[in-house]
Amino acid sequence: MSEVLLWQQLNKKQFRQYDFDRQRIIGNYIVDFFCADCGVIIEVDGSSHDGKTEYDNERDAYLEGLGLNIIHIEARDVLNNLDGVMKMLHTHPALRAPLPRGE
Repeated sequence: MSEVLLWQQLNKKQFRQYDFDRQRIIGNYIVDFFCADCGVIIEVDGSSHDGKTEYDNERDAYLEGLGLNIIHIEARDVLNNLDGVMKMLHTHPALRAPLPRGE
């Protein structure tokens, strides 16, 4: 449910005109949201992450090794404070400017 709520805010370039993909495969991992424009992954951490700290750390290290920035958001924050989550994303340094694209 929390992923659906956040997707409603990110889908169709609603957030800063960035193009986000949902459930994107990167390497051997599936990430919740990915924005190639700025090299950012957004992960909504809910109960599916319980007891998987080592796995999550390995995944994050792999993705960061690709030069990607990962933003973790608690599922309960999306459910209980979506406005606050969106304000945080609007001010997050990784989401301030798109990556330069070669022409």
